[in-house]
Amino acid sequence: APDNWRKGEDGGEVYCVTYCPEVLGDFGQHFSTQEQTPQICVVGSGPAGFYTAQHLLKHHSRAHVDIYEKQLVPFGLVRFGVAPDHPEVKNVINTFTQTARSDRCAFYGNVEVGRDVTVQELRDAYHAVVLSYGAEDHQALDIPGEELPGVFAARAFVGWYNGLPENRELAPDLSCDTAVILGQGNVALDVARILLTPPDHLEKTDITEAALGALRQSRVKTVWIVGRRGPLQVAFTIKELREMIQLPGTRPMLDPVDFLGLQDRIKEAARPRKRLMELLLRTATEKPGVEEAARRASASRAWGLRFFRSPQQVLPSPDGWRVAGIRLAVTRLEGIGEATRAVPTGDVEDLPCGLVLSSVGYKSRPIDPSVPFDPKLGVIPNMEGRVVDVPGLYCSGWVKRGPTGVITTTMTDSFLTGQILLQDLRAGHLPSGPRPGSVAIKALLDSRGLGPV
Repeated sequence: APDNWRKGEDGGEVYCVTYCPEVLGDFGQHFSTQEQTPQICVVGSGPAGFYTAQHLLKHHSRAHVDIYEKQLVPFGLVRFGVAPDHPEVKNVINTFTQTARSDRCAFYGNVEVGRDVTVQELRDAYHAVVLSYGAEDHQALDIPGEELPGVFAARAFVGWYNGLPENRELAPDLSCDTAVILGQGNVALDVARILLTPPDHLEKTDITEAALGALRQSRVKTVWIVGRRGPLQVAFTIKELREMIQLPGTRPMLDPVDFLGLQDRIKEAARPRKRLMELLLRTATEKPGVEEAARRASASRAWGLRFFRSPQQVLPSPDGWRVAGIRLAVTRLEGIGEATRAVPTGDVEDLPCGLVLSSVGYKSRPIDPSVPFDPKLGVIPNMEGRVVDVPGLYCSGWVKRGPTGVITTTMTDSFLTGQILLQDLRAGHLPSGPRPGSVAIKALLDSRGLGPV
């Protein structure tokens, strides 16, 4: 209607004020008739969310990006997943903060998409929606005794020492002598390192006061890190392994038998894998120098890698009230290369322990019934980040490709999703005309008595 047309503040540009009370509540929305302002919504404020936002803002001079986050605060696993003694990894927070400070970017915390607001409501309010909410669940062991007190997901344990609100009441019992970690990735090594690091060293990090207090009282002296396959298949990286080998007050326990014949097989390996294997091999088979031998002899704590072992059952204490050990099936490898898998030999062994931490992988959850989800792969079905059969809906990060890789892997992946979205925008595949963006969503949240941060 002519009454709705207004001159721009500079007297030149013309704007239209639209009003859609039946859908969006009482608000006015400005929109340039010369060039549309794409309103884009990103769900999740971890690395995937922020790198996607960064790409969109950098490569489209008018795009406006709103980031919605379930937690009160941003940065996802950079804040709540990275180990407290790895502050250098958290430096990306500075980059994310610069992105968030853009006039064309806004952050809304304490908003759980799928509960407080639906994905369809976001799609109605924005030209495009990107799901970057990560993998907030863990892979279950699916073995008897998994529910016993003293068995935790490594993810929850990490959340506990990093101050993730939902894990603050975890209260792990650290009064036992031996802990077993199932899985041989970087998270497993992080957890082992935190359990064994002298508390005086942890005091200098940003670990929570509650976790530091509990670790000061800890009686854990031995940590076994258990894997189904062999040394060639470990998932941790050389930096984390080196930190474990050099950990003050601890000594490594590696069985040289596990490394027989490995020397020849690592020659063909890619350089990072070769260097990792050489370090493992040296630690397991070579006699340490005088200084290192003295350091190990005086160590009061120890950690070890157990290979070719698969968890079969968590064993209860006589009263049945807590974990007392874990039964491991002895395995052997079948297949070659990437297809190598562990199969049970029929032998079993029992490993006494008072704490079991399962670190066999993260997995994503479905966010909303309107969004397709593959429960087997734990991802949203997509083609290059475009959600299958849902135009205008995209995904990036772990929910797009599965919980693998490091922060730089997620950066590349998220930039690609941003690139695809902008291609679709330029090709006219996204809705035309103005979209209200956060104005509509804030009105919806307000009507539901919800206050974003």
